[in-house]
Amino acid sequence: METPNLTTAQEFIFFAFPYSWGDSVICFIPLLFIYAFIVVGNLVIITVVQLNPHLHTPMYFFISALSFLEIWYTTATIPKMLSSLLSERRSISLNGCLLQMYFFHSTGISEVCLLTAMAFDRYLAICSPLHYPTIMTPKLCAQLTLACCVCGFLTPLPEIAWISTLPFCGSNHLEHIFCDFLPVLRLACTNTQAIVMIQVVDVVHAVEIITAVMLIVTSYVGIVAVILRIRSAEGRRKAFSTCVSHLTVFLLFFGSVALMYLRFSATYSLFWDTAIALSFAVLSPFFNPIIYSLRNKEIKEAIKKHMAQAKIFFRKTRDLQ
Repeated sequence: METPNLTTAQEFIFFAFPYSWGDSVICFIPLLFIYAFIVVGNLVIITVVQLNPHLHTPMYFFISALSFLEIWYTTATIPKMLSSLLSERRSISLNGCLLQMYFFHSTGISEVCLLTAMAFDRYLAICSPLHYPTIMTPKLCAQLTLACCVCGFLTPLPEIAWISTLPFCGSNHLEHIFCDFLPVLRLACTNTQAIVMIQVVDVVHAVEIITAVMLIVTSYVGIVAVILRIRSAEGRRKAFSTCVSHLTVFLLFFGSVALMYLRFSATYSLFWDTAIALSFAVLSPFFNPIIYSLRNKEIKEAIKKHMAQAKIFFRKTRDLQ
C-alpha cells in the first residue's frame, strides 16, 4: 500500500486570540503598555547599574544581566501577539514559528540558569562573607553569565531540530497565543513520533526545572540556616532583605513555568493554557522591574538621583532658550 504524499503546512494560525475587533483592541492596549513598561523598566535598571560605580557588585551585575535577558525574552513573543491582535489572519510562518520557539525558550532557559547563579551568589554572600569578595570576582560573574547563556541557547536546539523534521499536514490552527512545543507538536501528522516527541519534551523540561529548583532551594536552606544563627533581629532582617527580591522573582517565575511544563499527561482548557502562558510570558517579566527597583533602596536612590539631574539639565536648557 502506497503512503500518500503529505503537504507540510507552511504557516500556523493562532486560534486563542479574541474573535471580535473590540475585544482585540481591549487586549492590545494593556499588552502594549506592559511591553513598553518591561522594555523601559529593564533598560532603566541596566543604565542605572552601569552609571553608578557603587552598584558595580556581583548582585547588581546579575540583576542587569537578568534585565537584559528579560527584554529579549518578551520580545520573542509579545510583538507578534500585538500584531496578531490587530491582524485579521493572525498567522505565522513555519520558520517564524520555529524561530519564535527557539528564542523564547533559549532566553527563558538562560534566565532559569541565571536565577540559579544568583541564588549561589546570595548563598556565598551570606554564608561565606569573608571569602565572598575573593570568590565572586567580576571574572567569575562574567563566566557564570556566559555559561548561563550558552546553556540556554544550546539546550533547545535538539528539540527545534526534531520538530522541524515533522510534517504538519492537518489543521494549522494553533491553540495558543504564541508558538510553543506542545501546541505545535499536537498539529504534527505522524502521531507516533509526535507522542514520543511530547514525552521527550516533557522529560527535558522536567529535568531543567527540577534541577534549577533543587539547586535554588538547597542554596536557600543554607541561607536560612545561617540567618537563624544571627543573634540580632536587625541582623537577620538585613541578611534576609538581600534575598527577598530574588526569592520573589523565583517563586513568581517558576510557579507559572511549573504549571505549564510539569503537567506531563495532564491537559488544561484553552482558557487556562492561555492564562498560564500569559503569567510567565508577560506578567512575570512585567513585575520583575518593579520588584528589583521599588523593593531595592539603592536602585531607587540611584534612579531618583539621575531623575533630579535630568530635571536640572532640562531646566538649564529651557532657561538658555
